[in-house]
Amino acid sequence: MDTHAFRAMGTEIELFVQGAADDRWEEIESEFERLEQSMSRFRPDSELSRLNRDGRIVGSRSFVEVVTAALEAREASGGLFDPTVHDAVVAAGYDRTFESLGDGCARRNGAVPCRGGVAVTGSRIALSSGVHLDLGGIAKGYAADRAAELLAEIGPSLVNAGGDVSVRGGAWPIGVETPDGTITLLLEEGGLGTSGSDRRRWATEDGTAHHLIDPRTGLPAETDILRATVVADSALRAEVLAKTAFLGGAVEAPRILVTVDGRTILEGGLQ
Repeated sequence: MDTHAFRAMGTEIELFVQGAADDRWEEIESEFERLEQSMSRFRPDSELSRLNRDGRIVGSRSFVEVVTAALEAREASGGLFDPTVHDAVVAAGYDRTFESLGDGCARRNGAVPCRGGVAVTGSRIALSSGVHLDLGGIAKGYAADRAAELLAEIGPSLVNAGGDVSVRGGAWPIGVETPDGTITLLLEEGGLGTSGSDRRRWATEDGTAHHLIDPRTGLPAETDILRATVVADSALRAEVLAKTAFLGGAVEAPRILVTVDGRTILEGGLQ
């Protein structure tokens, strides 16, 4: 087994492959860098930043694929997953990289409407006036899937991108921490994603805030779920379903929910 770790997309990336990776680690790191350069809202020259600034762009293949996947997820989730939460995230105080927030007190503004118009025609993407996108979570899931596919050319592989896990082949035990202890899931293909209000929190003038926006309110979500973990056919899909489950939406997939009062709920065949 070959392993490698590095930092990208604001999180720790762990790579595992059953085989000799040799010089492939640099290729994987470069792929993460390419995707981050395309989809980070914190890089002024990224495709995402240019789209948000100019309102339209001719995007690369991977950028168009992620935007299209995000819009399909918005439709499938009834709007609970919505890439147009950008301005609401910024208004909540997440207006710079999470590392840059530090221990200071961010300024928090009020609710910001979501669910704005986004049109994709071939490689062209256009935003309605006042609409801006945030692709953070779904871009990380996409990158994990892409890296797992590249490593699968060597052998069975697993990629862990800050909790977004993508697996191609083999049998991988994945531990999910809960108040009742660790639950181990065996993944052979697909992905696992986790969304929770305990992961990225910061201080504001009005108390603490977190990064998971409820598109129905335009504010950080208030829910009795602390953390949702979902298994799906890809890390991208698992990321979408975990956010949907966290907000209380119906999810047809194996899932582990941890409530704010410390209960663990197993659903979707895990009971």
